[in-house]
Amino acid sequence: MPWNIEFYDESVENATLALPPKILAKMLHIFELIEMAGAKLGEPYTKPLKEGLFEVRAKAQEGIGRSIYCYQKGQKIIILHSFVKKDQKTPKKALELALKRKKEIDNAT
Repeated sequence: MPWNIEFYDESVENATLALPPKILAKMLHIFELIEMAGAKLGEPYTKPLKEGLFEVRAKAQEGIGRSIYCYQKGQKIIILHSFVKKDQKTPKKALELALKRKKEIDNAT
């Protein structure tokens, strides 16, 4: 059974679709792989972060794109935050925002 990918809200979807073209193409390809493999898909495509958060890693000529996501019941994946990474480490603010959004989803279900 395939996994379903959803966006936290319209702003996250817009931020993801606004990624530079080559990064976006890689990101969408990895989303397709995740839909087929789910939690079994690992590096170099996805990586666990902390507290139930994972990141999609899309590297292209324009830079490195990241989407932070979480798993939900019913084989659902929620994209919480997407951005172009500037440094080696995932920015603390990006992690905090994704974690806050995950908690909102967890509390709503």
